[in-house]
Formats: sequence, structure tokens, C-alpha cells
Amino acid sequence: MGKHIAVSPAEAADRLAIRELVEAYAHCADRRDANGQMSLFTEDTHFVVYMNAKDRAPSMELHSREALAPVFADLNKYDATTHFVGQSTIFTLTAERATGEAYCLAHHVTVKDGKRGLMIASLRYLDTCVKIDGSWLFIERRLYVDWLEERALL
Repeated sequence: MGKHIAVSPAEAADRLAIRELVEAYAHCADRRDANGQMSLFTEDTHFVVYMNAKDRAPSMELHSREALAPVFADLNKYDATTHFVGQSTIFTLTAERATGEAYCLAHHVTVKDGKRGLMIASLRYLDTCVKIDGSWLFIERRLYVDWLEERALL
């Protein structure tokens, strides 16, 4: 177990704000608030998806906040989603920039021909965040899908 070190109140506030940024992303996804989700990113954001975390080549790569709209709108195909945000680690932190990793178990409920299904995805996000006008935003978010499971729901 690591040694605990003292942090300044400003650093503690930044760490909390970054965690709240990660949680706001999941909250907006589950509430189908695409505009809210997009507002968590810089205008020139870089969003990269690796549907298979073992692949070096991304499945999707976007280069602006506006390009995120159809990706977030795609969540509307699910009857419900629940994103459980797990551990998050901040690797580097300065007054204006941070890097880190967050884990998430994403649950997606489908309904097709009257039958319900559940797809669970184990996700990791490698994030770079910047502080602009006192608020933390994602400038880069790399989404890695470690595994998927699909099952029928009763």
C-alpha cells in the first residue's frame, strides 16, 4: 500500500473536480443528456475508441466536441443504461493539466421482439484533462473495451 502524502487544498479540490468530471460523463450518458455530456469536453477534443483493447488501431477517432453528438445519441438505442464508475487514478496533475485512468462497468439493456437483453462492457478510459476558466474538461479521452458479455434478461 502506498504512503499517504499531504496535498494542498487546491490539489485536493482539483482531484475532486476531476473525479466529478468522470462521474458527470457517466451520469449524462445514463440520462441521455448528450449536450451535457458534450459540454464536458473541450472544443478541440480528441476522442478515441478501441472496441478491442488489445488492438493497436482504434475503431473510431473523433477530433471535435461536435463530432461526439452522434456517438452519444447512439445510446438512445438502449432501453436503459447504467454506468458504474470504479477506481480512478490520477497519474499526473499540474494547476492546468492532468492525466489519469478510470474504470467503468457499463450495463446496456435492449428490447427486441419483446425480449430483453443485457450487454455488459468492461471499460477503461485514459484521460487527459485541462483546466479552463476554473473548470476541468476532457481534452482527450481514450475508451478501451476490455471485454463484453451479452445475456438474456427475464
